[in-house]
Amino acid sequence: MPDNKVVTRFAPSPTGLLHLGNYRTAIFAYLYAKKNNGSFVLRIEDTDRKRSKKEYEKNIIESLKWLGLDYDKFYRQSEHVDRHQFYLEKMIKEGNAYISKEAAKDGSGVIKELVRFKNPNIDVSFKDEIKGEVTMNTKDLGDFVIAKNLGEPLFHLAVVVDDFEAGVTHVIRGEDHVSNTPRQVLIGRAIGAPTPIYAHMPLVLAPDRLKLSKRRGALPLTEYKNRGFLPEAILNGVAFVGWNPGTEKEIFTRDELIEAFELSRVQKSPAVFSEEKLEWFNKEHMKLLSPEEIEKNILEQLPDNMRNKKIIPIIFERISKWGDVKIVAEKLAYLFNRLGYSDVNLPIWRDLENHPEKIEKTLGYLKSVLDLLKVAKEENWNYESLKNTIWDYSGKEGRGNILWPLRFALSGEKESPDPFELAEILGRSETLDRIERLIKFLEDITKITFTETGETNMLNSKEATQDSTNITDTSTT
Repeated sequence: MPDNKVVTRFAPSPTGLLHLGNYRTAIFAYLYAKKNNGSFVLRIEDTDRKRSKKEYEKNIIESLKWLGLDYDKFYRQSEHVDRHQFYLEKMIKEGNAYISKEAAKDGSGVIKELVRFKNPNIDVSFKDEIKGEVTMNTKDLGDFVIAKNLGEPLFHLAVVVDDFEAGVTHVIRGEDHVSNTPRQVLIGRAIGAPTPIYAHMPLVLAPDRLKLSKRRGALPLTEYKNRGFLPEAILNGVAFVGWNPGTEKEIFTRDELIEAFELSRVQKSPAVFSEEKLEWFNKEHMKLLSPEEIEKNILEQLPDNMRNKKIIPIIFERISKWGDVKIVAEKLAYLFNRLGYSDVNLPIWRDLENHPEKIEKTLGYLKSVLDLLKVAKEENWNYESLKNTIWDYSGKEGRGNILWPLRFALSGEKESPDPFELAEILGRSETLDRIERLIKFLEDITKITFTETGETNMLNSKEATQDSTNITDTSTT
């Protein structure tokens, strides 16, 4: 039976996969219970026998476990039908409900015996931790149905009985349940249950400011797990949808959220969910991981020929969740495959294409860089040493004149990481080879002949092809 400690509950229906807006309710109920040294209850509301599925129930349980929302008690509503029936009979006996014989609405002529609540048609007041004191008149509700028969309770009765039996003191749920509250308060009074304290949270909106839903792009929690989000980040990020601690701090551990959480800090207006912001939370939590954990998660998702520890900083800088690793790795494949400088790359060199004198200057810069790098020893082949080797020369001739052609020589791409990062990953031999091959390619470009119409014909270089020959020394992993 109820005691004096705080008891909250999360009561989902297993009729589909729940999205983040649904789990926000669980998060708030969990945080409030733990903040007040209370209990958090999970109740599966499965009295809708046709739509309730075990696979959805399993998904709910696994999702809460992944989030770390450990519940103190577990119930299935369907297992309490005998208690629902007990209170139905009690209300009928005491005159608070009655059996109503009514024709089925399908026009079949069948007479059904529904159980209706005898509405006293009064004002009902209840305390809401977010909305304050709320008063609603029940006259328009009429004598509402609370059971199809003594063995089939409907939502309002089952919820009230189950909350009472579990000792729930605080009902934290969405704003769309406000209209249900007067009915449930009346039923609670009729069965002798205390009225719980309510907290109706404002709706969660999509970026277009319409209600977040599965039909509007809301993803089930398991999808975020599969995409490589951290549970700590989901907990933190979703907690901040419509709540804040009143400070500038945004990154919280679970224990810090419990310590900071107050229902009074939940905003009264609808909250907008942003997946972009959620990815920011995730990246910030990824930064809190140990280097070993980051390395493990990245390396295990890379193809065999890319499992080089030196590439980890470049990849980590460009991801916000583990699911991004393969996408970024595909864009960095040039680091591990034979690189060529074919016609598809030439638009990058359009400024040079019709200006042989610029090509000659670029050739000179690359040859000078090559000479400088040839002096660098294998044992000193690292980012800082490589940068120091070239930095003064690039400052003298112009950073863009030196570093951009070097970047292209090492990547063959219009955009790529810092050339010193690339050179460190590629190693001395491959770096020098790529610069030499670009020099050869540009030397071929200088063999341009002009036609009478002013069009250009370019001799194809033997190096102007790209194959997938693996150039990575996997012994570096």
